[in-house]
Amino acid sequence: MTDADTYASSRTEPREIRARSFEYALRAIKLHHYLQKQKDGAGWILGKQYLRAATSVGANIEEAQAGESRADFIHKLGIAKKEARESMFWLPLLAESQILPAAQLKPLMRETEELIAVITSIILSTKRKSHK
Repeated sequence: MTDADTYASSRTEPREIRARSFEYALRAIKLHHYLQKQKDGAGWILGKQYLRAATSVGANIEEAQAGESRADFIHKLGIAKKEARESMFWLPLLAESQILPAAQLKPLMRETEELIAVITSIILSTKRKSHK
């Protein structure tokens, strides 16, 4: 596996959302380190934007765990979902701008989409429980 591929590797077994978002943040750090080695100023800036959003996903999931109420839990997960959606903006931009090959970013884009889906599912099931 090359340095460029390291950040894009993914596991397929189901994982708990906190562990999964932590690993996602680690992958974002690896991507950022890779981009910092390149001589593309735009890549540095886009990589930093992605890093901020991607690491914020896990941070907000952790914050949700300490939510003061069910509403607070849902609110913090909503922020995590927004950060994941922002992350999803930066990845295709890196690909379309040809800073990185799209093929290398596909696993990370797929993981971002899956995180969004899982977070959405948790929010919806928590809201359903609130209304019972």
